[in-house]
Amino acid sequence: MEIWILVTLAAAAVQTVRFMLQKQLQGAGLSTGGATFSRFLFAAPLAVALASVLIWRSGEAVPGMPPRFWAFVLTGGLFQVVATFALVALFAERNFAVGIAFTKTETVLVALFSAVILGEAVSLWGFAAILVGVVGVILLSQPPGAAFGRNLWNRASALGVLAGACFGVSAIGYRGASLSLESGEFFLRAALSLAVATTSQAIGMAVWLRLKEQGTLTRVLKAWRKMVLVGVTGMLGSLGWFTAFTLQNAAYVRALGQVELVFSVLVTWLVFNERSSLRETGGIALIAVSIIMIVLLT
Repeated sequence: MEIWILVTLAAAAVQTVRFMLQKQLQGAGLSTGGATFSRFLFAAPLAVALASVLIWRSGEAVPGMPPRFWAFVLTGGLFQVVATFALVALFAERNFAVGIAFTKTETVLVALFSAVILGEAVSLWGFAAILVGVVGVILLSQPPGAAFGRNLWNRASALGVLAGACFGVSAIGYRGASLSLESGEFFLRAALSLAVATTSQAIGMAVWLRLKEQGTLTRVLKAWRKMVLVGVTGMLGSLGWFTAFTLQNAAYVRALGQVELVFSVLVTWLVFNERSSLRETGGIALIAVSIIMIVLLT
């Protein structure tokens, strides 16, 4: 099995744990902004430390960071913040597994962005697998009890599509950033890109919360024991995604990353004691088929 597949599976598992922790933090009294900020606050120093160690162990100079790198990494970081904000808000609308599923609209968008921005088109079979997953997402987007095809657009759908689109732009930004570095092996490129992105996100969100949500920074810092876990899982999950993006077309990485839905269903059942409807289960099954097609046919 190729390295990028193993790394993507690990990243999806860790990210599911991080989303679970963020949902619990929101339920504990933190605002959407505070729960989102927790994802970056403690991840930044960990990412910087890892990149520093890797550069030191390599014995080489810091890879050159041309303007193209900064454009990609800062754009990716900004859109990831918006996506995470939308996703945390989405958790209040539907159950955990469905909330994660909404974001998977990003797979088609990532394929399109990859072709247009990076010149990396997916194969015919790869795109077919992505479309199967999209059908599953449509099934999941129905409000409970609604007839299929009716009330397709609602607040939960809007938040999910927003999160998915922004995650898609973020994925392309991060792959472009890693490929833009002028030297370094793949893991160093991923770690350095992650360190720059996460640090900029932490600083930017801190300024935003200070101006827009008085007192939120203090509440986040007081809950630092819980935040550390979110930061660690956030950093490890992002490191996995960055590494996979460095090794493979972002569209394939994100499509395979839909395995996260399987993990989220387990969390929904075992941690939050929530249950999915028959339609939602059917949607999840189609997304699982999409994942299998990605692994076997691309």
